[in-house]
Amino acid sequence: MSSIDLKRYAWLSIAAALATILLKGVAWWMTGSVGLLSDALESFVNLAGALMALAMLTLAAMPADAEHAHGHGKAEYFSSAFEGFLIFAAALGIAYAAFDRLLHPQPLEAVGVGLGVSVLASLINLLTARTLMTIGREHHSITLEADAHHLMTDVWTSAGVIVGVGLAWLSGWLWLDPVVALLVAANILWTGWRLLRRSADGLMDASLPPEQVAAIESALVDYRRQGLDYHALRTRQAGASAFVSLHVLVPGAWSVQTGHDWAERIEGDIRAAVPRAHVTVHLEPMEDPRAHADQSLENLE
Repeated sequence: MSSIDLKRYAWLSIAAALATILLKGVAWWMTGSVGLLSDALESFVNLAGALMALAMLTLAAMPADAEHAHGHGKAEYFSSAFEGFLIFAAALGIAYAAFDRLLHPQPLEAVGVGLGVSVLASLINLLTARTLMTIGREHHSITLEADAHHLMTDVWTSAGVIVGVGLAWLSGWLWLDPVVALLVAANILWTGWRLLRRSADGLMDASLPPEQVAAIESALVDYRRQGLDYHALRTRQAGASAFVSLHVLVPGAWSVQTGHDWAERIEGDIRAAVPRAHVTVHLEPMEDPRAHADQSLENLE
């Protein structure tokens, strides 16, 4: 499946957001619950995030060009960062509404029907989130994964709101409704922070996850047994693509063709260990002392 095909799942997220906004808005209108209002507000964040995801997936699918030789994959990080900022804004709005309701309690109405509508909206989000997570992980799309994590947070948030509003309705303790809304706001803030941190890591060229680096090193073990060596192993992630570079030390007497053949073999083994990896191997003669002077970034000058 190409990156362009992933846009259909952004459209799925947009449709789910519109449906849940309508359903949760009706639930809030029927009950007057600030907890359900907080749930409805987060659905607007879902919609904005889904629209941003569509835009960034479209940009990320563009082929490399003269000005973007490594492609446009990093565009996906802008989507997840944007969604993180939206989550923070939603959390502040929810907290404001909750504090106001704590100071000015209001009775809840038609709670049974309102909660039923909210449950239906949560089921839509659950099914959408599971689909996006499966596709996002399969095709290494941080945009779809971020959207899925956000929707799953929305599902758990809705579950908490439903329980809280139900308890407030049954017990008559109206303070439970805004307290649940404040807990929702705290949970949303945590989700937003995680999205922003992951996006920043991607934009700052953070290394691949430890398990993928370990897989690369495992693929290189056999070459050391055969007398070769390597250093300056560097990795980074850019959306769905991974980039790996390393220096391989080979006998200086090797011909260019022999060195090239071994480099191709090494690149193939690394790509087998880390799918979608773009691998660059720099060959150096192991007898030359200068080949050992460029193991760190500080020694590149």
